[in-house]
Amino acid sequence: MMIWIIFIGIAVLSWLVSYRLNSKFEKYSKIPMSNGMTGKDVAEKMLRDNGITDVKVISTRGHLTDNYNPTNKTVNLSESVYASNSIAAAAVAAHECGHAIQHATAYAPLKMRSALVPVVSFSSSIMTWILLAGIITINVFPGLLLFGIILFATTTLFSFITLPVEINASKRALVWLNRSGITNAYTHDKAEDALKSAAYTYVVAALGSLATLMYYVMIFLGGRNRN
Repeated sequence: MMIWIIFIGIAVLSWLVSYRLNSKFEKYSKIPMSNGMTGKDVAEKMLRDNGITDVKVISTRGHLTDNYNPTNKTVNLSESVYASNSIAAAAVAAHECGHAIQHATAYAPLKMRSALVPVVSFSSSIMTWILLAGIITINVFPGLLLFGIILFATTTLFSFITLPVEINASKRALVWLNRSGITNAYTHDKAEDALKSAAYTYVVAALGSLATLMYYVMIFLGGRNRN
């Protein structure tokens, strides 16, 4: 019963955080930067100011699909960020450039997360079926569910390693935005609020992954006790 209460609580929290993020982004997307710089302008300046010349800033489709790709060294900004001169666009663009700086400076948590990507990709492709088969056959092959739990644990670890990576990228972004004069007394707090709202989504995702992992562990332990 307790695990279901936790699941429901996290599901509600996830919806609230997602709703808050979208409402904040929409709100701050309507407030223009006084300097008129677009997300593209902000990203290119932040990269230049940090001595990064081998990273390109490009536009990508979708809403809130912004990301930094370390493989081809591109800062990918969604259409609503790339050409917009809003506070939200500036904050998001600077955040993604924060990841580019992490990559350039070999930030340890980012290196750990990047090293886990192939493992997590493999785990995600098969763990649902392994877990399902493990639950069905727990009385016959308990090791199968344990294998599935180990696979799921890698995705949970990935979620938690993501937290310092995202928080640090936002911190780098806010420091630069303030130091470079991109934001002022009126806009800086709003940029910070937008990035904090985004950070909460990663916290909830990590907690949700941990709760799910605990659920599978309880099923495994329950099956062993019956045996």
